[in-house]
Amino acid sequence: MWADVWAAALAPAFTALGAPISWLELVAFVLAVWMVVCNMRVRLLAWPLALISSLLYFALFLDGRLYGEAALQLLFAGLAGWGWWQWRFGRTAQGEALSVRQLGKAGLALPVALTLLGWPLLGLFLASFTDSPLPYWDAFPTVASLLGQWLLARKYEENWPTWIVVNAVSVVLFGLKGYWLTVVLYAVFIPMSVLGWQAWRRQRLALAMA
Repeated sequence: MWADVWAAALAPAFTALGAPISWLELVAFVLAVWMVVCNMRVRLLAWPLALISSLLYFALFLDGRLYGEAALQLLFAGLAGWGWWQWRFGRTAQGEALSVRQLGKAGLALPVALTLLGWPLLGLFLASFTDSPLPYWDAFPTVASLLGQWLLARKYEENWPTWIVVNAVSVVLFGLKGYWLTVVLYAVFIPMSVLGWQAWRRQRLALAMA
Protein backbone atom coordinates (compact mmCIF):
# COMPACT_ATOMS: atom_id res chain seq x y z
CA MET A 1 0.00 0.00 0.00
CA TRP A 2 2.69 2.50 1.02
CA ALA A 3 4.70 1.58 -2.05
CA ASP A 4 1.69 2.48 -4.21
CA VAL A 5 1.22 5.80 -2.39
CA TRP A 6 4.90 6.62 -2.79
CA ALA A 7 4.85 5.73 -6.47
CA ALA A 8 1.78 7.92 -7.00
CA ALA A 9 3.42 10.84 -5.17
CA LEU A 10 6.49 10.61 -7.36
CA ALA A 11 4.47 10.17 -10.55
CA PRO A 12 4.83 13.11 -12.98
CA ALA A 13 2.13 15.76 -12.75
CA PHE A 14 3.59 17.53 -15.79
CA THR A 15 6.93 18.16 -17.50
CA ALA A 16 8.96 21.38 -17.37
CA LEU A 17 12.18 22.01 -19.32
CA GLY A 18 12.26 18.33 -20.21
CA ALA A 19 12.16 17.20 -16.57
CA PRO A 20 9.13 15.55 -14.91
CA ILE A 21 7.53 17.46 -12.03
CA SER A 22 6.07 15.05 -9.48
CA TRP A 23 2.83 15.51 -7.59
CA LEU A 24 4.91 15.55 -4.42
CA GLU A 25 6.95 18.52 -5.60
CA LEU A 26 3.84 20.32 -6.90
CA VAL A 27 1.92 20.10 -3.61
CA ALA A 28 5.00 21.08 -1.59
CA PHE A 29 5.47 24.08 -3.93
CA VAL A 30 1.92 25.37 -3.41
CA LEU A 31 2.08 25.01 0.38
CA ALA A 32 5.49 26.69 0.57
CA VAL A 33 4.30 29.75 -1.39
CA TRP A 34 1.23 30.01 0.84
CA MET A 35 3.50 29.76 3.89
CA VAL A 36 5.70 32.68 2.80
CA VAL A 37 2.65 34.84 2.11
CA CYS A 38 1.48 34.14 5.67
CA ASN A 39 4.96 34.94 7.01
CA MET A 40 4.89 38.27 5.19
CA ARG A 41 1.58 39.06 6.88
CA VAL A 42 2.74 37.69 10.27
CA ARG A 43 -0.07 35.09 10.30
CA LEU A 44 0.10 32.03 12.57
CA LEU A 45 -1.11 29.82 9.72
CA ALA A 46 2.43 30.04 8.33
CA TRP A 47 3.68 27.51 10.86
CA PRO A 48 1.36 24.54 10.18
CA LEU A 49 1.92 25.15 6.47
CA ALA A 50 5.67 25.10 7.15
CA LEU A 51 5.32 21.79 8.98
CA ILE A 52 3.47 20.05 6.15
CA SER A 53 5.55 21.48 3.29
CA SER A 54 8.78 20.63 5.12
CA LEU A 55 7.76 16.98 5.49
CA LEU A 56 6.88 16.80 1.80
CA TYR A 57 10.20 18.35 0.79
CA PHE A 58 12.01 15.96 3.14
CA ALA A 59 10.60 13.06 1.14
CA LEU A 60 11.50 14.73 -2.17
CA PHE A 61 15.09 15.58 -1.21
CA LEU A 62 15.71 12.20 0.39
CA ASP A 63 14.68 10.56 -2.88
CA GLY A 64 17.15 12.87 -4.68
CA ARG A 65 20.02 12.14 -2.23
CA LEU A 66 20.24 15.76 -1.07
CA TYR A 67 20.81 14.65 2.50
CA GLY A 68 21.65 18.05 3.97
CA GLU A 69 18.48 19.57 2.55
CA ALA A 70 16.46 16.51 3.60
CA ALA A 71 17.75 16.72 7.17
CA LEU A 72 17.05 20.46 7.13
CA GLN A 73 13.42 19.82 6.26
CA LEU A 74 13.05 17.55 9.30
CA LEU A 75 14.56 20.30 11.43
CA PHE A 76 12.16 22.77 9.83
CA ALA A 77 9.25 20.50 10.72
CA GLY A 78 10.36 20.45 14.35
CA LEU A 79 11.13 24.17 14.39
CA ALA A 80 7.70 24.90 12.93
CA GLY A 81 6.16 23.77 16.21
CA TRP A 82 8.62 25.92 18.15
CA GLY A 83 8.04 28.91 15.90
CA TRP A 84 4.28 28.50 16.23
CA TRP A 85 4.66 28.55 20.03
CA GLN A 86 6.98 31.58 19.85
CA TRP A 87 4.54 33.63 17.79
CA ARG A 88 1.67 32.64 20.06
CA PHE A 89 3.27 32.75 23.51
CA GLY A 90 6.89 33.94 23.12
CA ARG A 91 8.23 36.91 25.06
CA THR A 92 11.16 39.28 24.72
CA ALA A 93 13.86 39.57 27.38
CA GLN A 94 11.75 42.37 28.85
CA GLY A 95 8.73 40.06 29.16
CA GLU A 96 6.77 41.67 26.32
CA ALA A 97 4.89 39.74 23.63
CA LEU A 98 6.98 39.27 20.49
CA SER A 99 6.58 41.92 17.81
CA VAL A 100 8.47 42.68 14.61
CA ARG A 101 11.86 44.13 15.62
CA GLN A 102 15.55 44.33 14.67
CA LEU A 103 18.35 42.29 16.18
CA GLY A 104 21.08 44.67 15.01
CA LYS A 105 24.65 44.10 13.82
CA ALA A 106 26.02 43.35 17.28
CA GLY A 107 23.33 40.72 17.90
CA LEU A 108 23.90 39.16 14.48
CA ALA A 109 27.67 38.81 14.81
CA LEU A 110 27.76 35.51 16.73
CA PRO A 111 24.91 33.75 14.85
CA VAL A 112 26.46 34.68 11.49
CA ALA A 113 29.91 33.53 12.62
CA LEU A 114 28.48 30.17 13.73
CA THR A 115 26.71 29.84 10.39
CA LEU A 116 29.89 30.47 8.41
CA LEU A 117 31.76 27.98 10.61
CA GLY A 118 29.05 25.33 10.30
CA TRP A 119 28.91 25.49 6.49
CA PRO A 120 32.31 23.88 5.68
CA LEU A 121 32.00 21.48 8.61
CA LEU A 122 28.67 20.15 7.36
CA GLY A 123 29.98 20.11 3.78
CA LEU A 124 32.96 18.02 4.88
CA PHE A 125 30.66 15.63 6.75
CA LEU A 126 28.38 15.18 3.71
CA ALA A 127 31.38 14.71 1.41
CA SER A 128 32.97 12.14 3.72
CA PHE A 129 30.04 10.09 4.97
CA THR A 130 27.27 10.31 2.36
CA ASP A 131 26.92 9.96 -1.41
CA SER A 132 25.63 13.54 -1.74
CA PRO A 133 26.57 14.74 -5.24
CA LEU A 134 26.84 18.39 -4.15
CA PRO A 135 27.95 18.37 -0.50
CA TYR A 136 29.06 21.99 -0.10
CA TRP A 137 26.25 23.43 -2.19
CA ASP A 138 23.92 21.29 -0.08
CA ALA A 139 25.53 22.39 3.20
CA PHE A 140 25.32 26.17 2.87
CA PRO A 141 21.54 26.64 2.60
CA THR A 142 21.11 23.92 5.20
CA VAL A 143 23.12 25.82 7.83
CA ALA A 144 22.03 29.33 6.80
CA SER A 145 18.37 28.30 6.86
CA LEU A 146 18.68 27.47 10.55
CA LEU A 147 19.75 31.06 11.14
CA GLY A 148 16.83 32.32 9.06
CA GLN A 149 14.37 30.11 10.88
CA TRP A 150 15.53 31.30 14.31
CA LEU A 151 15.33 34.95 13.25
CA LEU A 152 11.85 34.38 11.81
CA ALA A 153 10.51 32.59 14.90
CA ARG A 154 11.73 35.43 17.14
CA LYS A 155 10.24 38.02 14.73
CA TYR A 156 13.55 39.65 13.86
CA GLU A 157 13.41 41.66 10.64
CA GLU A 158 16.83 40.32 9.60
CA ASN A 159 15.28 36.96 8.72
CA TRP A 160 14.33 38.37 5.32
CA PRO A 161 17.82 39.27 4.00
CA THR A 162 18.98 35.90 5.34
CA TRP A 163 16.31 34.16 3.24
CA ILE A 164 17.31 36.17 0.18
CA VAL A 165 20.82 34.72 0.37
CA VAL A 166 19.56 31.20 1.14
CA ASN A 167 17.07 31.30 -1.73
CA ALA A 168 19.66 32.52 -4.25
CA VAL A 169 22.02 29.66 -3.40
CA SER A 170 19.14 27.19 -3.40
CA VAL A 171 18.17 28.19 -6.96
CA VAL A 172 21.60 27.02 -8.12
CA LEU A 173 21.51 23.85 -6.01
CA PHE A 174 18.11 22.68 -7.22
CA GLY A 175 18.91 23.65 -10.80
CA LEU A 176 21.96 21.38 -10.67
CA LYS A 177 19.64 18.58 -9.45
CA GLY A 178 16.95 19.26 -12.07
CA TYR A 179 14.16 20.14 -9.61
CA TRP A 180 12.83 22.82 -11.93
CA LEU A 181 9.58 23.58 -10.13
CA THR A 182 11.55 23.99 -6.90
CA VAL A 183 13.97 26.27 -8.79
CA VAL A 184 10.97 28.41 -9.73
CA LEU A 185 9.77 28.31 -6.12
CA TYR A 186 13.06 29.56 -4.69
CA ALA A 187 13.42 32.13 -7.47
CA VAL A 188 9.96 33.44 -6.57
CA PHE A 189 10.95 33.42 -2.91
CA ILE A 190 13.65 36.04 -3.61
CA PRO A 191 11.30 38.93 -4.56
CA MET A 192 8.80 37.69 -1.97
CA SER A 193 11.54 37.99 0.65
CA VAL A 194 12.26 41.54 -0.50
CA LEU A 195 8.55 42.36 -0.15
CA GLY A 196 8.44 40.63 3.24
CA TRP A 197 11.43 42.69 4.39
CA GLN A 198 9.70 45.89 3.32
CA ALA A 199 6.42 44.86 4.98
CA TRP A 200 8.11 43.97 8.28
CA ARG A 201 10.11 47.20 8.24
CA ARG A 202 6.92 49.22 7.78
CA GLN A 203 5.29 47.33 10.63
CA ARG A 204 8.32 47.82 12.90
CA LEU A 205 8.40 51.55 12.21
CA ALA A 206 4.66 51.83 12.76
CA LEU A 207 4.99 50.07 16.12
CA ALA A 208 7.86 52.38 17.09
CA MET A 209 5.74 55.44 16.32
CA ALA A 210 2.63 54.15 18.13
